Amino acid sequence: MKRILLILALVAGATLNTLAQKPGGDKFDIGLEFGKTTGSYSNFVDFAFGASLKYNHPIADGLVFTGSAGYTYLPYNNDFKTATLGFNVASSGEGFVPLKAGVKYFFNKTIYGEGQIGAALSTNSGGGAAFAYAPGIGAAFGGGADIGIRYEGWSKSGNTISQVALRIAYSF
Repeated sequence: MKRILLILALVAGATLNTLAQKPGGDKFDIGLEFGKTTGSYSNFVDFAFGASLKYNHPIADGLVFTGSAGYTYLPYNNDFKTATLGFNVASSGEGFVPLKAGVKYFFNKTIYGEGQIGAALSTNSGGGAAFAYAPGIGAAFGGGADIGIRYEGWSKSGNTISQVALRIAYSF
């Protein structure tokens, strides 16, 4: 686990250092996220919500490097909480800190496709980290508004937590 995080940090640092040689245009955006869980995990959690900060750095015409960090909370369904009380599950949900890097390609001045990979770190004791991947599409509007939709999966030990998520952001 520590090796994976160290490797991700080194790759991100080397990439940012290389990309820092390109001319300006860097932007940050802060956004709210709302997701609908999919797959078998949706038996325990109906939805997810959170917030994130994303760094955008142009690397070529229409191509942007992205790096993001955030917090996502997945509240357990009431049925699941009741069923697990006998197993000393005192939590009402799970929190994760997704750390991802990727690229965003603009098809025109507004519409883009994006792909990111990274790690989703559990905030629960002993929860560890999962491999995160997130392909999506979105639109960046004048005035700083950005809206996107993506499929996001977090895989660990053969299990996947997945969601279809909407992100509403302000770019500055």
